[in-house]
Amino acid sequence: MTEPRRLFDCLQYHLERTPLPDMLAGKENGQWRSYSTQQVKETVDKLSAGLLNLGISAGDSTAEGRDKITVISKNRPEWLMLDMAVQQIGAVLTPVYPTISVPELEFILQDAQVKMVFVNDEDLYHKVMHVKDSVPSLKEIYTFEQVPNAKHWKEILSLGDATAAEKVRTIAASIQFEDLATIIYTSGTTGKPKGVMLSHRNLISNVMDSIPCFPPGENMRALSFLPLNHVFERMVSYIYLFKGTSIYYAESLETIGDNLKEVKPTMFTTVPRLLEKVYDRIMAKGAELTGIKRKLFFWAHDLATRFEINKNMGIGYRMQLALANKLIFSKWREALGNNLLCIVTGGAACQVRLIRIFTAAGIPIMEGYGLTETSPVISVNRYQEEGRMFGTVGPLINHVEVKIAEDGEILCKGPNIMMGYYKRPDLTSDSVVDGWYHTGDIGMLVDNKFLKITDRKKEMFKTSGGKYVAPLPIENKLKESPFVEQVMVVGSERKFVGALIVPSLSNLKDWARQQGIQTTALPQLIKDPKVIHLYKDLVESFNKYFNHVEQIKKFELLPDEWSVETGEMTPKLSLKRKVIMEKFRDAIERIYHDVRPEAVS
Repeated sequence: MTEPRRLFDCLQYHLERTPLPDMLAGKENGQWRSYSTQQVKETVDKLSAGLLNLGISAGDSTAEGRDKITVISKNRPEWLMLDMAVQQIGAVLTPVYPTISVPELEFILQDAQVKMVFVNDEDLYHKVMHVKDSVPSLKEIYTFEQVPNAKHWKEILSLGDATAAEKVRTIAASIQFEDLATIIYTSGTTGKPKGVMLSHRNLISNVMDSIPCFPPGENMRALSFLPLNHVFERMVSYIYLFKGTSIYYAESLETIGDNLKEVKPTMFTTVPRLLEKVYDRIMAKGAELTGIKRKLFFWAHDLATRFEINKNMGIGYRMQLALANKLIFSKWREALGNNLLCIVTGGAACQVRLIRIFTAAGIPIMEGYGLTETSPVISVNRYQEEGRMFGTVGPLINHVEVKIAEDGEILCKGPNIMMGYYKRPDLTSDSVVDGWYHTGDIGMLVDNKFLKITDRKKEMFKTSGGKYVAPLPIENKLKESPFVEQVMVVGSERKFVGALIVPSLSNLKDWARQQGIQTTALPQLIKDPKVIHLYKDLVESFNKYFNHVEQIKKFELLPDEWSVETGEMTPKLSLKRKVIMEKFRDAIERIYHDVRPEAVS
């Protein structure tokens, strides 16, 4: 087989090279069930033939003419099988987050004129049924789990016949490099969702140009838990498939700890928020230790905070780190399955301190950068140490160009740039100018090689004094404190910078107990004068890292963690700033109410 030109070519590619006994694996009734490369190929082909006989097709091969199929499901082997089955008959998969709101779901199904929806379970089946009557194009709903009175996806496998199977081969052979492969609707934190059209060329080029950045070798295993409907996890899944890496799907975010021990993966992808939670759990366990064990734990941790890459740290430091690795960090690696070569993170900015500590502990963190519109990878810190730099998102991948606009915005050009926004040529021409995609991120190139993101253009704000403030670096610095779970910096058109802070409940409770504070409920704790004083000192200690204009002068403590379910976070766990501003308007007003002039000087 020649160089792969379509995503679904990964199946044939490996059947001709090294077919896997466990190409995809997921838990069924509490047991791991794996599918070999051959089984995946057979299932995909049967599913394609069944879909053809149900009338799903490429239509007139235009973006609007191709039939759209939506999947709303947690990660599982059937997800990728459906993706490839839809691709090879020229139809288009339009994935949707399971946490999507009903109005947004209705908008996407109507906008894409979706003909068929595949859902994970009964709850999602009812969610789609709720909007079915408002979507005239929607003909069928299938489920992956068995749901009463609903059609099960396996029914489609028996609908194909020899004629349909032959037709699938003919259609698959005719699908071009430049053809539309998927439409991914971005989460729409600023208005209605936009359908990003990505071609096989966009995604395959990104897969092939990212593979050299990953650990070399075969017989690897990956654990997958970031939502597959996000372009990051989906594109990385095709890296795994083309590399011959087995993919095991975690049962849920709650079971990741157990699944890591069972699967013993060589790598996984994550977002910074989940990495922060792993780190917090490690630190909480360290805090429970006593005597010499506790001293050793914090000695090793302190050593890791000073770690540098591509720099000779001296023989004394190296010997100490080797000892710390043996005594302390080996237990961290054990908790992550004891087989990890690296963790890849993206989707939002990761604290440099976390990357430094994990890397020192023998768990290299490869932070990368990209957007749905760029398929997604623009740059990534390499597995090879010389291709990594703390505080940056790494060197550009092959065939991708970047230039920095006069206002600091990162512009990107290459085979990874989307075909455009579905049915929105106006939005496409606004964001892609002369082939350059305007990312909306502010950044710079360090040593003419490593890309560094300094902020989101849209998130920077101006105080009423006319000074610009970038909230991201301030927020990331504050989150280094074990007492800060989440934080959002505010201050647009105000006299000074303020912050909404969600305390870390477990750490604050422990501290409160030591201080003899009786209550442990967060709503009461955050009103306690001692607690308020703790956070004042904490904010003050971090203010020294920023210039006068960027320093937080006042803050409000909030009792509840922000989440996807309660609406303050996007599915990839970034802050929905507009929602938070609206929801906590009263708290923000308290920050700026009755401020004495000396308080802001």
